[in-house]
Amino acid sequence: MKLKTRNLLTLAELTPKEFSYLIDCSISLKKDHRRGADKPLLKNKTLAMIFQKPSTRTRVSFEVGMYQLGGHAVNLSSSEMQLSRGETAEDTARTLSRYSDCIMARVYEHEMIERLARGADVPVINGLSDAFHPCQILADFMTIKEKKKRLKGLKIAWIGDGNNVCNSMIHGAALAGADMYVATPRGFGPDKKVVREAQKSTLVDLVTVSAAAKDADVIVTDTHSSIHNRDRARIKKFTKYRVDSALMRTAKNGAIFMHCLPAKRNREVTPSVIDGPQSVVWDEAENRLHTQKALLVALIKNS
Repeated sequence: MKLKTRNLLTLAELTPKEFSYLIDCSISLKKDHRRGADKPLLKNKTLAMIFQKPSTRTRVSFEVGMYQLGGHAVNLSSSEMQLSRGETAEDTARTLSRYSDCIMARVYEHEMIERLARGADVPVINGLSDAFHPCQILADFMTIKEKKKRLKGLKIAWIGDGNNVCNSMIHGAALAGADMYVATPRGFGPDKKVVREAQKSTLVDLVTVSAAAKDADVIVTDTHSSIHNRDRARIKKFTKYRVDSALMRTAKNGAIFMHCLPAKRNREVTPSVIDGPQSVVWDEAENRLHTQKALLVALIKNS
């Protein structure tokens, strides 16, 4: 399927049909890989990857994904590029467009990914920004569909910080027709515009932790702060937003637990949950590979 959007900066750029297609394509590519039947769909294609922030899952999944598709990925640390010496994002994108077939960037400010997209003549993918993380949510909904066999009508509970991942999860819920219940401390809610737009097509409710988790099909959390943040005042505000076994017991039988990783055990989630039988975090991490591949094929092959 040819996507209507040239880039993927947020999931709001996709239609429900496109979102569903990418999920199903990801599942198909995973089956091909498990059978040892990877197809060189992007033979001789090149992906330029810009990293302002450290990465494990994003870098490896995109790099390995391009390899499995017959292409090549170039890893570029922004500190080693002319970006660090004042070259504009637009000029960087124009240059990389002459060498590569797609640009993926993991950046601090969402404005940076928008500027790269404005300057590029090739598709640009948001590998993470301070506002959105669309690639993670593609993998999350792929995982949910694998485990639950459907997406529409499920109850998804978000517990914790209404951050970039939460914003994109709300986009995903709207595209999938899932109900989204968000529990965050006061002042840490998701983007209000994202919530308002999503509410036009699905149920998005800001509620308490207990109301979010009750009878949920999926419980999701993320780090309450960046991995090195030791702000005690912030940590205290999130004390009641930790996912533990007692909270999971209030969800539906067979509910699954998700976390995009990296995780701080005993901060946002207890070891009994993240390492327990309801946790699907490792499937979720693996599925980053297959959803990146589906996205790359959709954007590059059909561009």
